[in-house]
Amino acid sequence: MFEWKSSDQISTIDLSENIQHFDELVDVPLTEQIQKPPAQVQAPVIIEVDNEEIIEQIEINLDIEMTEDTRIEEVVYQENKQEILPDEKADEIFTIVQEQPSPVGGMKAFYEYVGDNLRYPQRASRIGIEGRVFVEFVVERDGSLSDIKVAKGIGGGCDEEAIRVISGAPKWNAGKQRGKPVRVRMVMPIVFKLM
Repeated sequence: MFEWKSSDQISTIDLSENIQHFDELVDVPLTEQIQKPPAQVQAPVIIEVDNEEIIEQIEINLDIEMTEDTRIEEVVYQENKQEILPDEKADEIFTIVQEQPSPVGGMKAFYEYVGDNLRYPQRASRIGIEGRVFVEFVVERDGSLSDIKVAKGIGGGCDEEAIRVISGAPKWNAGKQRGKPVRVRMVMPIVFKLM
């Protein structure tokens, strides 16, 4: 329980001296506002449309004499095809894909690889640095890893060690978008903890 004690004395003020008396009441005259007539709205004009399909009338002249020298123009049928452009975004790096990349052998095998190859840096061990290093990399179409860098590090040599281990990692299964292998950016945490 919280109590607030105060040693200040409370003084009383007599407010009855300041009372003013008003003898006159002022009547406020009532005012009326003039109402404006509402604006006239024009009804939309309805146009009747003939729903019959109009077919072009083509005049065909059948009174043509054909000889061996008569040339007939070749009729070319053009199908409405969308122009297929070369894949401009072949080098686009995706972050979200339909099928995410995965290490060959699964994540368990990848974590075993990291555990077997990761060496705690002496400087980090001596100072007592612990934490997670977030390594960012691109899984290429062939499953190799490229553009390996630290997204968030903890220092003490841990960042460089995480990059070294990821750089030597075995190939991954490539990520896929619409059934085709694509480049995918990944971020992987590597945990450094002193035992």
